Amino acid sequence: MTDRAPQVDRSLPTEESRDLLALVREIAQREIRPRAAEEEDAGRFPREVFALLSEAGLLGLPYAGDFGGGDQPYEVYLQVLEELAAARLTVGLGVSVHSLACHGLAGYGTKEQQAAHLPAMLGGGLLGAYCLSEPASGSDAASLTTKAVRDGEDWLISGTKAWITHGGVADFYTVLARTGADGPKGITAFLVPGDAEGLTAAVPEKKMGMKGSPTAQLHFDGVRVPDARRIGEEGQGFTIALAALDAGRLGIAACAIGVAQAALDEALAYALDRKQFGHPIADFQGLRFMLADMATKIEAGRALYLAAARLRDAGKPFSRQAAMAKLFCTDAAMAVTTDAVQVLGGYGYTADFPVERLMREAKVLQIVEGTNQIQRMVIARHLAGPESR
Repeated sequence: MTDRAPQVDRSLPTEESRDLLALVREIAQREIRPRAAEEEDAGRFPREVFALLSEAGLLGLPYAGDFGGGDQPYEVYLQVLEELAAARLTVGLGVSVHSLACHGLAGYGTKEQQAAHLPAMLGGGLLGAYCLSEPASGSDAASLTTKAVRDGEDWLISGTKAWITHGGVADFYTVLARTGADGPKGITAFLVPGDAEGLTAAVPEKKMGMKGSPTAQLHFDGVRVPDARRIGEEGQGFTIALAALDAGRLGIAACAIGVAQAALDEALAYALDRKQFGHPIADFQGLRFMLADMATKIEAGRALYLAAARLRDAGKPFSRQAAMAKLFCTDAAMAVTTDAVQVLGGYGYTADFPVERLMREAKVLQIVEGTNQIQRMVIARHLAGPESR
């Protein structure tokens, strides 16, 4: 892997945000990038890195400073994610998932709930996870079957959640469970401690990429949760989930561009160094055009996710743009990482160079936070309305 951080010309709104990005690059270069390949190969989760990021105030960037957040606009937060993902996707995506897990309480919790929990969640060293998907409920999230039943002043949660990033290692889970009738109006959100009695994690999934990030099923066997940990009103959970997913899709888009940028940097460094027929292979037009196309996809994706972020920061609707950014950026990451492998030729297919890992990691980004087929449905619904069938 190249020993230099991606050099991206960024448009940042303040001197403070420029200093913030410089700090993130320093941490990525010193603490994350050097160990990424080895730890991913070993399947090691870097919990100490998340503790460091929390201590540096980087786990609560887009949230209000009243409860320990960083008061940063999404325009800045997403560029931080991109830098982290370029160093190691397990870290960048992990920060995005943590932010997703905080979204419900920060946006819909009472002042008392926020004061009680947010400081530790945003800057107290805790790590979160988000529990929406189930074994039989992925893209059709409104059909989830995990139930929460009233028991006096508590709720008893029973069921199984699937594909949970940080499953088994998180300190808290934002859980969507059914408290009413079938459909989206019968779903409620809860904040569940990671050590709650009756909550167990299955053996992590064996994945083709992101081996350092645990993804596991979570089993809820009558997990008792006080009503004080219910987020929002009863039946409001699906609305909370969709709002979180809009923001989360921008996080995935930014991570995808980080992975793509890392792949381009590797491919360019190799093309400038590798000689064939007496010349660096970067001199050959066919390869130069590949590099140009890779760079163009990255710049276009970055511009798209930042445009959506600026809409969000301005308080304007951004759901359609978030879906577009997630779709385009993750497809671009898959194309760019595949081309990076091709640039390196046989070496690109070996684990001695990081582009094969980046290609495997890019694939999952087309699936998480709503598959890219779902993103196309979301975009079309905004353009043409719901289907009439």
